[in-house]
Amino acid sequence: MPTKSQNRNLTKAKNNKKDEFYTQLSDIERELKNYRGHFKDKTIYCNCDDPRISNFFHYFSYNFEKLGLKKLITTCYKNQNADLFSQNDSEQAIYLEYNGDKNGNNIPDLEEIGIGHLKGDGDFRSDESIELLKQSDIVVTNPPFSLFREYIAQLIEHDKKFIIVGHQNATKYKEIFKLVLENKIWLGYGFKGGASHFINKHYEDYATASDRKEGMIRVSGVIWLTNLDITKRQEDLILFKKYTPEDYPKYDNYDAIEVSKTKDIPIDYDGVMGVPITFLSKYNPEQFEIVGMTSGRDEFEARPIKKYINPKQINPDGSIKNGSKANTSSTILYKTKPEGVCYTADNVNGFLKVLYTRFLIKNKKA
Repeated sequence: MPTKSQNRNLTKAKNNKKDEFYTQLSDIERELKNYRGHFKDKTIYCNCDDPRISNFFHYFSYNFEKLGLKKLITTCYKNQNADLFSQNDSEQAIYLEYNGDKNGNNIPDLEEIGIGHLKGDGDFRSDESIELLKQSDIVVTNPPFSLFREYIAQLIEHDKKFIIVGHQNATKYKEIFKLVLENKIWLGYGFKGGASHFINKHYEDYATASDRKEGMIRVSGVIWLTNLDITKRQEDLILFKKYTPEDYPKYDNYDAIEVSKTKDIPIDYDGVMGVPITFLSKYNPEQFEIVGMTSGRDEFEARPIKKYINPKQINPDGSIKNGSKANTSSTILYKTKPEGVCYTADNVNGFLKVLYTRFLIKNKKA
């Protein structure tokens, strides 16, 4: 899970919209090698990319012939392309188009890259960018965190295939979660260790000394999201644990049991189970069914069986504050007061622990 400081950093990015997190070439290569069969004779569109920095443009232009691409298009926001070609170009938005090597050196030389000027600012929601989107087959990029819902909605509206970078918390958005339920979007192979370094000039790197990279910021919980078929999605998760009531307590407010780690999903339980959102990286729709999410709201397909009346949060120092959080996720009931933050309510005989958001699943093969 992201640390508190990392979450604050992501929140700042969302609020200030300074969320241009440019992806490393090594991460792009590691993920996209799994999709090579999808790229042949296709037009690739990178519509959130500054060509000075974008490693997506680098990857596809330098591997154009190897992948058998038809065309590569990338759009650049206004004022992001200063010094790329000329000062005049920096004063308006541009798009780049590459149709493959013409000089026989398998290198995308500058004279081989077509430069087009846009009347607008190059925003992916502009009419000009949408027209370029319509020409494309597969969209591959790292879209802005602050506009993620709009970005995904546009891809779905125009029925586009895609491989994009996001954050695992985005899977909890009602719009994204609905697409997960409908098997219209799923996780790719993922970043090494569930984290990566990105170029971003606006924020200090909160990583430990061993993880620090000069000029970059480390972000945990980043994922690849796609709607292209991949082998990983058809692989069963190997299960070995047997169900016992002692090992898998039942929630107080949902008709489901708690499974705190994906690897501990019991092999023989056929009821509803709550699992961490990281479960999606192992999700095979032939093996499991996702039936809801513990948000406390009906719109996530999972209705709580209990609503807490006048909930209170009890902090370790004994102070008490509003405990409405108890109605926003799954809880476990304890007869004696547990360590750390806990909750009480008028209709609870004991103490509650509020868990992180859980996806509710069923094992189809149990």
